[in-house]
Amino acid sequence: MARMTQRRKIQRFHLDGSGTEYPVQFKEDVLAAEEPLEIRVGGRSFAVTMRTPGDDFDLVAGFLVSEGIIRSQAELVSLRFCTGDAGGEQTFNVIEAQLRPDVAMPDTMRHVYTSSSCGICGTDSIDAVRKTLHFDPSQDALRVPVDLIAELPARLREAQALFDKTGGVHAAGLFKVDGANPELLCLREDVGRHNAVDKVVGWALRQDLLPLTGTVLQVSGRASFELVQKAALAGIPVLAAVSAPSSLAADLAAETGVTLIGFSRGHSLNVYAGHERLIRPRTASCEENHARL
Repeated sequence: MARMTQRRKIQRFHLDGSGTEYPVQFKEDVLAAEEPLEIRVGGRSFAVTMRTPGDDFDLVAGFLVSEGIIRSQAELVSLRFCTGDAGGEQTFNVIEAQLRPDVAMPDTMRHVYTSSSCGICGTDSIDAVRKTLHFDPSQDALRVPVDLIAELPARLREAQALFDKTGGVHAAGLFKVDGANPELLCLREDVGRHNAVDKVVGWALRQDLLPLTGTVLQVSGRASFELVQKAALAGIPVLAAVSAPSSLAADLAAETGVTLIGFSRGHSLNVYAGHERLIRPRTASCEENHARL
């Protein structure tokens, strides 16, 4: 986890409101690393994104899915780190993706900087963001008990090792729902919430698991338009967030058949689209009820 975090000397002040002076503490703090990653496709620069180093091949694969360029493992021939310039130093901040010859690239390459807070910066218009879906989440037959969805934020938080060290990253967790105990298939963390989702989707693509039918994507932050788009392009039927969705996110979820959940915090949640996928909470058996009396 060396490149995923950095140590920095800090001054810590303790204030309790009493007016008492405390000695200033000089110590080290652990920060989540943030570095640029240039994505090249077929020898041409495609995009630059700010990310937390780690799982970079997953990030690039997921980014290409989110751009509507690829939809299967077979379309991605190879991924490799390369130097920025001829004879340059290897920084592990440039990745070259080689695609199958029949994979069509966009008419215009993005050639833009994408910050850790924005995953769709540089696109020409909102229409360009509404990419043609390869999969149809509306046809997914998944049905999920409400209380099962409510358990996922805690499950996600328990697995966030990088957040435990830094307190400064987002997380995305992909859960397979089959029975009463959802299986956490993949968890990724990053300073950018869109990067965390791309890393999850990229992992799934490289495992040849797309479309991700019967799954729930739980994210640690808010649900933006871009996250709904990424879920739909990967064939994920349910996206749940611990914070609020945007109005455009709710519109896109309804349009694409993604169930969108916000403010999922263990004791309650709001459903903004696709409520038909959620079913009543699981009820305890007669034996369990008797034991509680």
